[in-house]
Amino acid sequence: MVFLQVALNGDRQHPAVPKTSEEIAEDVKKVIDAGAHGVHVHAFDEMGKETLDAIACSRALIAIRNLCPGVPVSLTTSAAIVADADRRLAIIQTWTEFPDLVTVNQGEEGIIELSEWLISRDVELEAGLLSANDARKFVASPIRNKCKRILIEPLDTDPNEALRHAAEMERIVLSAGITVEQVHHGYNLACWSINRRAIERGHGIRTGLEDVAVLPDGRAAENNAQLVRAALKMIQGENR
Repeated sequence: MVFLQVALNGDRQHPAVPKTSEEIAEDVKKVIDAGAHGVHVHAFDEMGKETLDAIACSRALIAIRNLCPGVPVSLTTSAAIVADADRRLAIIQTWTEFPDLVTVNQGEEGIIELSEWLISRDVELEAGLLSANDARKFVASPIRNKCKRILIEPLDTDPNEALRHAAEMERIVLSAGITVEQVHHGYNLACWSINRRAIERGHGIRTGLEDVAVLPDGRAAENNAQLVRAALKMIQGENR
């Protein structure tokens, strides 16, 4: 089975991006019903801005778990939301409701301390590798064998460049003898090229409006559930 995760929102500007806790929970139910296996979400404050605030994160998690019990939920810890590493750690240390997993981007300042603290709270890690340099940092990191999975996520919007960088990151990780589960995704149209390569190589994939707002044929995606159905069609096609 190819693991399929859905990144529901992030900073994407799209009418179907869920932001309130109720919208997020309802969208989780739709993507799980469509065939996804897990979700990655960003919480938003009352002004519609991404936040790591404990109350907003708790509301989102509780709403999801009330509507979709048992679905593994990943939260972001991105420095794009709180740039200062010490302040970010202090905010996350106020969390009272914990997600099943968090994404921890390996190129960010203070990520090891943050990761170790979350591990101590029984939160599993998804190590985000956005570049070959991130991959090199990860294989030398003390958390290299403490992660649930590795996210290979090149930032290039050009599909060929994204594929080249995904292959390079994968090579660095595997050459270091790290056999942790991998989930691959890209951004915009390149996401589908990365997904296809990952399926061919036996890895999991991620889709969703945070990553991509178009279907494989270039048409605009209406919502996250439609992206899930397109990803499942790709998985089934590769399996055949």
